[in-house]
Parts: sequence; structure tokens; C-alpha cells
Amino acid sequence: MLLYYKDAHQPSAIVEAGLPNAKQGSLMGDSLVMLSLFPEFPAEVVSSFGKRGEFILVMDQSGSMAGSLMRSAKETLLLLLKSLPLGCYFNIYGFGFDFKSFFPKSVEYTQKTMEMAAKKVAAMEADMVGTEILKPLKHIYKQNHLSDHPKQVFLFTDGDVQNTKEILDLVRTHSRSHRCFTFGIGQFAGTALITGMAREGRGFAQFITSSDRLQLKVMQSLSFALQPAVVDISVKWTLPEGMSVTTLSPPLNVLFQGQRALLYAQLTGESSGNDEGTVTVHYSLEGQPVTNQFTFCLKAVEDTGLGIHRLAARSLIRSLEMEQREKKDESLRDKVVELSVQTGVSSSFTAFLTVHKGSGQPVKGPLVRDAIPASYLEYGKPCELCIPSSCHSPVCECSVRASASTHQPAQRDPYLDLVSLQKAAGNWDLEAKLFEVVGKTEKELAEQKPSQVDSAMWATVLALIWLHGFRTAEQEEWKFIAMKATSWIRSQKVGNLSECVQAGNAVLGCRVEEEHLTYICPRHCHYYH
Repeated sequence: MLLYYKDAHQPSAIVEAGLPNAKQGSLMGDSLVMLSLFPEFPAEVVSSFGKRGEFILVMDQSGSMAGSLMRSAKETLLLLLKSLPLGCYFNIYGFGFDFKSFFPKSVEYTQKTMEMAAKKVAAMEADMVGTEILKPLKHIYKQNHLSDHPKQVFLFTDGDVQNTKEILDLVRTHSRSHRCFTFGIGQFAGTALITGMAREGRGFAQFITSSDRLQLKVMQSLSFALQPAVVDISVKWTLPEGMSVTTLSPPLNVLFQGQRALLYAQLTGESSGNDEGTVTVHYSLEGQPVTNQFTFCLKAVEDTGLGIHRLAARSLIRSLEMEQREKKDESLRDKVVELSVQTGVSSSFTAFLTVHKGSGQPVKGPLVRDAIPASYLEYGKPCELCIPSSCHSPVCECSVRASASTHQPAQRDPYLDLVSLQKAAGNWDLEAKLFEVVGKTEKELAEQKPSQVDSAMWATVLALIWLHGFRTAEQEEWKFIAMKATSWIRSQKVGNLSECVQAGNAVLGCRVEEEHLTYICPRHCHYYH
């Protein structure tokens, strides 16, 4: 069964009643309204974005990045390099206390500049001291603006800085001419710095923990960077006399295609008879002003389990926590604690305690780790979930199971070798390293190659079949790689492509459909044409 939203891009608002016995004027006592925004991006606006863009990749090379972090970062930079569209501009910076760039200024993305950058990426090491982000940012912003190529800054760091406010002020000053995408790597990355730079730079922030793949999250942000965005968002509430509204959500600076935003507000007072309110949403899309206005019912929905109230509390708590970290203001900490206790939503300053039903006293004592069988399946195999517990029931097998592989750095995936072989235009060449990746000899591939197909087309078809056949789990990481290859194949106008795909499937033992090698999602088709 397929379900479709009616008027999916039309803003909507829902009002939820508070607790009858809660204090009036408190978050849980008043009604709250949840506003949903899901802007529509017209096809002509999306297609106009084309191959434009100046991509600046800024990598932390301080000593704390040594080992697996730097190895993963270098693999990610390579993946980013290979995913950029022809016609854009790019540069790469490394920083510690000082900084250095691959090129004196941004260069056009060509086969030659891509190869030069790939060699420099391979030579990068975590051999710099300190974490000084302000210096490279100032240098980047001083560079001449490339007409019709909006600047997109990707910044990677595993540390924090003392001058966060100065950095955020700088990013905010240049927010009209660029977007900033940030990546906090590991547990010591500064939350206020990473989220603040993305917020002020109208980009997107990502945090990478030990269990996350940096490559996947970077590709998600690249997908945003290759799209136009809704900016300069403002919301105006018009309510009947006797009612007022207090916004609970932080300001919304940017919204990308496919993103939905939920904003929360607290309603106080009573209507004099009119049961409708009005919301007016203003924003800018590719320099053009857009206005949406709609009415919503002020009659609060009851018996909802207070889901909207707790979502609003979570949003407000996260905003206050970030502000407290920046300002070191104890009054903000007290406000977070009060809100957390009132709503039952945890914060960085509160925690849930186990209370004994009989005595009403908190349960004390050391935590014991139990291995509890879980129904969660990973790659088709049952796994066990280890959680802190004081339960010693026979149902729970009390043991600590340590997996050494959990703490070992991820090995380089073979598909990254394949990625490194792709040309800037999107094709592959038939060469020895490609034979190693697909696990076939030169003779085996030569015998199966259709006679009317040249070696570059044959190599590119084999590479795509191998990706679709053996690396579907990482498809979100290499989708832009595949789009470039698909665009190149289509540009060659090969008459016997079906025969080529059939032969490729036969030699690699796959069943990849031809449409996977010729179809480009309409959402991204213009980037690689």
C-alpha cells in the first residue's frame, strides 16, 4: 500500500493542550503549537544551480588526529574529490596552529587538478600542533569571490577552541556569500563551535562518533551543498485579541531541499471568540522572496500524551544548553534543570534515577553490565545488546562480552581503491589496478569485452556493475561517483550498451539491471550533465 501526503509542501500547525493541573504560564500548563515547514523547490530553480560552486575543504591536521582518524579523513577527502562535478572550483586547506593550502587560490576542477590534489591528500599527516581555525577562515574569506560560484566550506576538526565567539562572528559576517558545513570528529569536538559555525554559515553540522562512518555523513552534507537552499526564514504569528505567542525554537537560518523543519511556540491567554490564528512564513529561494500564509485552528487537541510538549521541551533544552556552554551562565543551567524536571525530558545536567517502589528511595549501588539478547539484526545476524543493569534474573545471562573488533580502526574498503581510479570526467580506464579490485585477470576481461566497445566504456561499465553488485551497503557514499559515471556513459551514446552490461554481469557474476547504469535521479541530474 502506498500512502501520499496531500499538499505535502503546504505549511501546517497543530495546537496541543497542556496539563489541566499544571501551573498556568509554565510550558506544561499552556497550549503549544507545532509548525511544520517543508518548502517546495521548483524544478527551474533546482536546475539553475547546475555545476556552480567553489568547494573549500578545511582539514584539522593536529596531532590528535593521528592514526585511524587521519586515515579516515584522507579517505573522505578522496571521496569528496571524486564526487565533485566538472566545472566547479575547489581548494584544500590543512591547519594546526598555522595553515597551508594545496593551491594559492581555488582552481577549476579538471583531471589535472584532481590528480594533483589526490597526491597531496595521500601525503597528508597529523603533524601540526594546535587547533587554530580562525587563521585559515580569515584567509579563505579574503579570497576574491568567484562570480556565479557560491562558496561552500567543509570544515573537519576533532578539537575545540577558546575563541568560538570570534569565529562565529566571522562566519556570520560572510554568511551571505558562502555556506559552512562542519564535522565534529570524536568526543572532544566542540559542540558550540561545530553547531554554531553551521548555524551562522547557513549550512549543516554533523558529529561523528566511533561507530559512525565519516564518509557517509560527508556525502549527506555534499548532497545539501549541491542544492539551492531556503534562507532568510522568518515566521509571523497573528492571534486573536487576548492571546499571545512565545517562540520556543531557535531561529531557523537555512532549509535544504527534502528537509522538514518543526518549530514550536507557547500560547498564552484566551481567545475572545475567534478560534483561528494566522501564520505568515517569509523566506528567500535563490534570491527570490517567497511568502506563505495560512490559518490554523486554535482549539487545542487533548489526550495526546503531550508529545508536542516534550518535543518542544527537548528543542528548548538543547538551545539553552548550547547557550550556556557559550556564555558560562549559571542562570541558564538552572533554567535547563527546572525545564527538564518539569517536563521529564533529560538534559546534560539531569538524569533519571531508579526508585524502589516499596521504600520510595533511590536504588543505590554499582552498575552491573548484563548481556541481554536483542532482536535487533545487523547484516542479517543476531547480536547482543550490553546495557548497565542491576538485574540478576536467570533470564539475563550476566557476562561482559568484549569485542576487540569494536575498537580496531576500520580497514580501507576495496571500493575506495576503485574510487581512486575514477577520472574527473566520470569514467575509468582499463588498467591493472582495476583488475585487482574486480578480482579478474586482464585476459578474462579481454575475452568477455564486446568487440564494438572501447576499453574506457568497458572499464566504466565493469566499475559500476561492481559497485552495484558488491557495495550496495555503501551506496549513499558513492552515489555521486556513480552519477558522474552514468552521465559519462550517456554522453558516449553507445549503441550496444545492453550487450556490454550483459557481458559485464557475466564476467563478474552479478545481475545488475541496465537502468542502474543509465538512470540519474531527477533531483541531482543537472549536477553532472
